Amino acid sequence: MTSVAELGYAHLAERLAAGRLVIETGPLRALLKSRLSSVAEGLWNLYAYHRVVEPEDGADFVCEVRRPLGVRRFYRPQALFYADRKNIFKPLPGNQAFPMLEWGLNWCVGMQVKHFLLFHAACLEKNGRAVIMPAPPESGKSTLCAALACSGWRLLSDEATLVDLASGEARVFGLSRPVSLKNASVDVIRAFAPDAVLSERCHDTLKGSVAHMRPPRDSVQRANEPATPAWVVFPRYQPRGPAVLSERPEGETFMGLARNSFNYAALGARAFHRTVDIVEQAQGYDFRYSRLEEAIPIFEDLAAGSHPSSV
Repeated sequence: MTSVAELGYAHLAERLAAGRLVIETGPLRALLKSRLSSVAEGLWNLYAYHRVVEPEDGADFVCEVRRPLGVRRFYRPQALFYADRKNIFKPLPGNQAFPMLEWGLNWCVGMQVKHFLLFHAACLEKNGRAVIMPAPPESGKSTLCAALACSGWRLLSDEATLVDLASGEARVFGLSRPVSLKNASVDVIRAFAPDAVLSERCHDTLKGSVAHMRPPRDSVQRANEPATPAWVVFPRYQPRGPAVLSERPEGETFMGLARNSFNYAALGARAFHRTVDIVEQAQGYDFRYSRLEEAIPIFEDLAAGSHPSSV
């Protein structure tokens, strides 16, 4: 298969405008359509290593980002997101077209995927073992995820962790899509990992100023490799103070996972049993941190088999 970078920008934009661009993200595929140059440029910059699939091979989602019809497209242009030809969100300013695509793809995963148990959690892997990091917005999850991905951990997902339901054991997959960063996190990651590829900031969104980080090449190329859950870490950024990792009881780990699931209730008993599997094989932790330079060594110690409590 051809990657986005190998396809070339001109062919990428041509396929995207014609609604014939299918990009593979881990075990899922999205058929994309847009005539907006900002969408083509965002895909070119941030999805360089992702594979392009022929439309005839099928897709899980059909998505389009376009301008509204009528004179509004000339005066304060807006962007609309369609999934399966249905308008999903309210219009956003035209300069938010690419972030809107990212948010729309997140919506498609959360609302349409039924064959995986889905957690609103970052997920990364090292030495075959995965850390799952469930957390609500503003917890510092994505910042920590981006830093780990720039520190040798394989990025599975920033936003949605996919848990296999078909096999006899708990295995996690990821989409290896761009990492979403907000507000101060953008500068934090630029300083922490100067070589990371980030998009230009998009200001005045509902989430503030946002930018996206390109996932590492190895993470994208290995996106279909599952990993075994070894740790469930609930992160929380707190200004000032030391980094502290403390063990979390199994019952609280289970409830934290269930609360951060997109489809736990819909999957019923299958979700319950699979979540139990994860809790029984993965150690749960609460993690408080303020500086990435202190946080990353603690995760390295976990991967090495030790159990630090703080620095």
